[in-house]
Amino acid sequence: MIIVVMGVAGCGKTTIGKKLAAALGWGFSDADEFHSAASIEKMKSGVALTDADREPWLRAIKAAIDENKRKGTGHVFACSALKARYREVLGAGDPQVRFVYLRGDASLILQRLNQRVGHFFDPALLSSQFEALEEPHDALTVDIAQTPDAIVSRIIAAPTEGK
Repeated sequence: MIIVVMGVAGCGKTTIGKKLAAALGWGFSDADEFHSAASIEKMKSGVALTDADREPWLRAIKAAIDENKRKGTGHVFACSALKARYREVLGAGDPQVRFVYLRGDASLILQRLNQRVGHFFDPALLSSQFEALEEPHDALTVDIAQTPDAIVSRIIAAPTEGK
């Protein structure tokens, strides 16, 4: 089983993904690790990525998903997956791939982004993330105003919800 924890920057994908993977005894990968150096530089500079920028990134994540499926290992990926088309590339509709959408209020997320240290994402890009976001209708949706532990418990308690 593959779980993709998705949402806009600053919603807690990495925090929740790592906690979820640890609770399940699974591996964890952050989609940020799959970005090219050029894409990281664009985001550091406050330039939103285009779909063309995202294509090789999505293909690399999909390859990692497929490798974990082939091995039969449970794995959690933290990935924005903002558009339905991106989720289709990653495995929407595949019974072995489950999406968890971390939904949050823009002001709470901006507050979190402004407190974040050492990350390349420019908080000025948050509005572009919300503009690109196509909320999923086939994912487990969890409110990020809860504690990380409560969010992870909610995800674990609803193993088939959202499919």
